Amino acid sequence: MPINITMPALSPTMEEGNLSKWLVKEGDTVKSGDVIAEIETDKATMEVEAVDEGVVAKIVVPAGTEGVKVNSLIAVLAADGEDVKAAASGAGGAAPAPRAEAAPAAAPAPAAKTEAASAPAPSAPAAAAPAAKADGNRTFSSPLARRLAKEAGIDISAVAGSGPHGRVVKADVEAAVSGGGAKKAATPAAAAAAPAAPLAKGVSDDAVLKLFEEGSYELVPHDGMRKTIARRLVESKQTVPHFYVSVDCELDALMALRAQLNSAAHEKDGKPAYKLSVNDMVIKAMALALRDVPDANVSWTEQAMVKHKHSDVGVAVSIPGGLITPIIRHAETKSLSAISNEMKDLGKRAKERKLKPEEYQGGTTSVSNMGMMGVKNFAAVINPPHATILAVGAGEQRVVVKNNEMVIVQAMTVTLSTDHRCVDGALGAELLQAFKRYIENPIGMLV
Repeated sequence: MPINITMPALSPTMEEGNLSKWLVKEGDTVKSGDVIAEIETDKATMEVEAVDEGVVAKIVVPAGTEGVKVNSLIAVLAADGEDVKAAASGAGGAAPAPRAEAAPAAAPAPAAKTEAASAPAPSAPAAAAPAAKADGNRTFSSPLARRLAKEAGIDISAVAGSGPHGRVVKADVEAAVSGGGAKKAATPAAAAAAPAAPLAKGVSDDAVLKLFEEGSYELVPHDGMRKTIARRLVESKQTVPHFYVSVDCELDALMALRAQLNSAAHEKDGKPAYKLSVNDMVIKAMALALRDVPDANVSWTEQAMVKHKHSDVGVAVSIPGGLITPIIRHAETKSLSAISNEMKDLGKRAKERKLKPEEYQGGTTSVSNMGMMGVKNFAAVINPPHATILAVGAGEQRVVVKNNEMVIVQAMTVTLSTDHRCVDGALGAELLQAFKRYIENPIGMLV
């Protein structure tokens, strides 16, 4: 029987992706674990491994196709001993239509938010029979199907799968929910955030374009990353009550310690083993401040406060077409040199769009540093599920009064944006004061 290869969900929120490259061709033999394709999501390009063994009978979706829905058929394998031509001719479904490009002289139609899946809906309620098992305990299911089942509070093992080898896909879960026959999960999922309120409708494309003379502009279609950034920012501003706290931090002691540590770096492969930046020290200071003020290291859900045990600091990195926040996990436990080297690796791979979803999803806070661009101060938008984000301005020489005398110091302004539902003004100020202590007394970051 032919084995269908479908578009995988490479993250819980992925709805579609671009099939950028095939690493196999028709007639090639593949084994389980072989890398067969590269898929481009809104944030990264990821390799896809074969789950089954066989011969590539037919490539249904050609390389370079955009907007391929999750669970769409992309290729067919002929199983061991099966006739390749017969498997190719019996391919279960046609190639999904690539996403249409916007016509250059017309406004793009507003993008409707759709759930990704093109798997055929089962004719009977999906809960009619249990899903296929890989062994006695595990159920084959896609990440998107598991997420939807969790949100609906149903037991995915009680859902019959219509995907390859009985794999549970999105359509199966939807059928189970609508049919009402699926067994409820034994224990409800850990407190999950309530669905966001519907987004406000903006001005229509046609209304905007009427303001400009025809021929005086060109239309540049939004890519997946820009759409995702726009959606998340609107959701954040509509659902998170932002509160802002600012403080000035003197940098003289930090700059002196940074120079001393960099000069002490040992040689490795003919170059210094590390080179600390101010941003590396900001990351460490923020991580330690959250450790010292644990009530601010939280995420909001409607049912409960999620109190984190570690400081996982996301760092905003500008990449072509958008922004991504790779995460330094357990940053409060890492040395400055480890943070510096890890950040260099993450930043490099972020610009190449080679990060794995687990390297930029989650986290407990974020740091956005625009100081290197000469920005004095700004307020950043919170990236849920974070409850805080620190906006870092440029270091500059300023005149301050000390002991009734005017002196020149190097200082920067930082602004903390907080989710006022869980980090109110007083708690935000306490967190910012802890951060300021580490910046102005940086030797504390070494002990």
